[in-house]
Amino acid sequence: MIQRFDVGARLSEMAIHNGVAYLAGQVPDSEDLDIAGQTRETLASIDALLARAGSDKTRILMAQIFLADIADFDGMNAVWDAWVEPGHTPPRATVQALLANPKYRVEIVVTAAVSGA
Repeated sequence: MIQRFDVGARLSEMAIHNGVAYLAGQVPDSEDLDIAGQTRETLASIDALLARAGSDKTRILMAQIFLADIADFDGMNAVWDAWVEPGHTPPRATVQALLANPKYRVEIVVTAAVSGA
């Protein structure tokens, strides 16, 4: 069985299958924040979706981070390092990419194990 959350015409925000939650790319709510602010908002969205799935950031299996400008790498990492749980840092890739909205500085995709699965 596949469970989908916030299903739209183009995408769902999250799907759960076989004990794994797959999140769509999460972006900030505010377009005009610096990289730290946009990263905080994006991570808060991830936290909220994982909670709905019965999971949390300690159960992330993989993270993919897309930066509009790789020069934001250090600023994003400062927020990421404060957010991630020591001892639970997931495998991660970070790349520079053109994002769908030119005001977005960061987009993050994660997969996570669902608690109890």
